[in-house]
Amino acid sequence: MEFPHFCMYMKYTLVQLRTAVDSIYQKMKNAEQQAQDIIARVHPKQQKSIANLIHYLALRREDLRPLQDNLHDEGLSSLASAESHILRQVQAVLQRLGKKIARKDISSGNANTGAELLQRRAGALFGRKEDPIMPHLMVTFESSLASDYQAVKNLLKAGMNIARINCAHDSPNEWQRMISNVRKAVRATGRPCKIYLDLAGPKIRTELLGKGKRKGRMKIKEQEQFLLAEPNSIYDKKKKVLGCTLQGVVKDLQPGNRVLFDDGLFEAVVESADEQMATLRMTRISAAKPVIKPGKGINFPETELSVRSLTAFDKSVLPFAVEYADLLGFSFVRSAADVAELQELLKLQGQSIPLVLKIETFEAVQNLPALLLQGMQEPVFGVMIARGDLAVEIGFERLSEIQEEILWLCEAAHVPVIWATQVLETLNKSGIATRSEVTDAVRAGQAECVMLNKGKYLLTVLATLQDILHRSGGHHIKKRYIFRPLKIAERFLGNI
Repeated sequence: MEFPHFCMYMKYTLVQLRTAVDSIYQKMKNAEQQAQDIIARVHPKQQKSIANLIHYLALRREDLRPLQDNLHDEGLSSLASAESHILRQVQAVLQRLGKKIARKDISSGNANTGAELLQRRAGALFGRKEDPIMPHLMVTFESSLASDYQAVKNLLKAGMNIARINCAHDSPNEWQRMISNVRKAVRATGRPCKIYLDLAGPKIRTELLGKGKRKGRMKIKEQEQFLLAEPNSIYDKKKKVLGCTLQGVVKDLQPGNRVLFDDGLFEAVVESADEQMATLRMTRISAAKPVIKPGKGINFPETELSVRSLTAFDKSVLPFAVEYADLLGFSFVRSAADVAELQELLKLQGQSIPLVLKIETFEAVQNLPALLLQGMQEPVFGVMIARGDLAVEIGFERLSEIQEEILWLCEAAHVPVIWATQVLETLNKSGIATRSEVTDAVRAGQAECVMLNKGKYLLTVLATLQDILHRSGGHHIKKRYIFRPLKIAERFLGNI
């Protein structure tokens, strides 16, 4: 059982404090030494960043909360909000505690250089912006913007910096017309705007194969058994049978794995499975009506899927992306191998295009350091916190915690972050914001870019978001955090 933080306080003497900080310093240097082969593999422009990430991961293997309290009481840095320059921050604390550090060993990175590097990369990735206080603003395009130039121009004048086109919808013809409207509006207004193309990724949706197929809905009760089957399997059509649009997932299921349907409104557990068929039991229904319909999302948060994140359709889109897009979003990325595959395919196209790795699966969270390492094979890339599927995968109650961890690790790696999904969503749909989403919008300002979904009141959302972030921006840049151990850090460094 983990006790509340205030129960763990133990007063250190200054000698104990110096010894404790020096121990962490040595572990950080040892981790860097052990990771020399990893550091050498990344792009030359990324080597300082990967070294800083290694230092930060070494720090975050420790439970620093008692140490942080003692540092704070002595008027010293508690090591919070120093992700971008963590080695220098630890050295500075040690120097204040009387330790002599050779000039040649003092890190050249500091708060200013770390922040400047991150901002330069954000500029290279997202383009120039007129307001230095604001994060970049990305807007998701709806189909109508392919034929509504004036609406695109209005978005640009309202503050849009990046136009997001989702390849899961429409066709290359519509995408090209959207891009033409953006380019035309850029010429008319003189305001820059990047084109961000989002690969569709694997479509994991429900199909009705058995009882309820004719009516287009399958009724289900809590604790009731049903089947999840591959389309070509043999099953009794009179039973309750669901299929999945992504073939080959059933064989990866293990007894005890959770399976979520319809944005997590239905939760089931696998009781048995073979190559073609799995028996599931419905354990929770949070929907108003206990009915599963076709086309609803399926999530496998505890299953290591063998199917690849990059689909045949995604690969077919790459020539279009290379010709027209400034950024390419990689949906449902799970492993470093996924990223390496896409990087190699882009090289075969004869042109490099910056990637944005969308963190929206449980596997991606667990593999985040490895994903960052693979991303660093290129001089610049970004990460998106795709909170929609991510919340379903990890559980809504963990979303806030995981958001923080992603932001910490990306800042340590000097990687720009996009904060996405449901920012001021109620305002966008109804014209009136909820109190909680205004607070959420303030937190979005911690990222280098904020993504807005399509909606009826999008211009109002752009104006409101800028107003909120301007008002809050003068009060804080970072907050003080306390550092318990990160399992992500232990998992990654333990494998070096």
